[in-house]
Amino acid sequence: MSVALLTCLNPPESDPDETLLRDAVRARGVDAEIVAWDAAPPPSAHALWVPRSTWDYHHRVDEFLAFCARTAARSTLLNPLHLIRWNVRKHYLRELKQRGVPVVRTAFVPQGGGPDSLAEIASIQGWDDLVIKPAISAASFSTRRFQRPDFEAAEAFLRELTETRDAMVQGYVKDVEVGGERAVVFIDGELTHAVRKSPRLADQEESVSEALPVAPDERDLAEMALRPFRERLLYARVDMVRDDSGVPMIMELELIEPSLFLAQHPPALARLADAIAKAARPLSP
Repeated sequence: MSVALLTCLNPPESDPDETLLRDAVRARGVDAEIVAWDAAPPPSAHALWVPRSTWDYHHRVDEFLAFCARTAARSTLLNPLHLIRWNVRKHYLRELKQRGVPVVRTAFVPQGGGPDSLAEIASIQGWDDLVIKPAISAASFSTRRFQRPDFEAAEAFLRELTETRDAMVQGYVKDVEVGGERAVVFIDGELTHAVRKSPRLADQEESVSEALPVAPDERDLAEMALRPFRERLLYARVDMVRDDSGVPMIMELELIEPSLFLAQHPPALARLADAIAKAARPLSP
């Protein structure tokens, strides 16, 4: 039996959980290797493939999805292919909203630009402070904050961004500077822990707290967001922030390659290693 923990050839930053997870899986009697998806052997070389730090996929999304499809056709991929395809574009926020899940207000702008200018979008939404980012992104790639005095520069940035990709505009949520963005971690059927993350824009390093308990309203929101597919998930991370009334709302739902902050919470590391080992054993010849 063998497991490939997927990374990429040139990750934009190191993954502190990478060797911890590999060693924990090996300690359970399962061979585990760290494999770059863009230099990977044929999918049949491993029984189970687990994306972990494939943090360049947004630059080559079609190539990445093709790799995932080949892998899923010949081996087992977790999380499963259909959820990766669904989660790769942040348009999933629309679906969450349609299901009644509170999400950060978002306006999507297609590649080539939409009918409304940024000034019109901001006026319609009542935004004086906003964030622009790609609709397919990782590690805060091309994510920038603008306030009203700089909306001319924001318009130029959005125009440049949509020359090559879909983009999204969100109202800046002040609570990221107060309570911080909360990342709630889900592993193998259980919400295990949370961390508080500092605001992160393009080219900034990530700063996170120690492991924190999941607050009751955070738990309710995470479970609401994950409910349709939680039984098929090996892992997930639900990023949320509180609105001006203190009510949590989803910023992002990470099902592909999220940092899970396993070093901050060893029981989550053990749970994930157990789940991977359990999934790998029935796949052995």
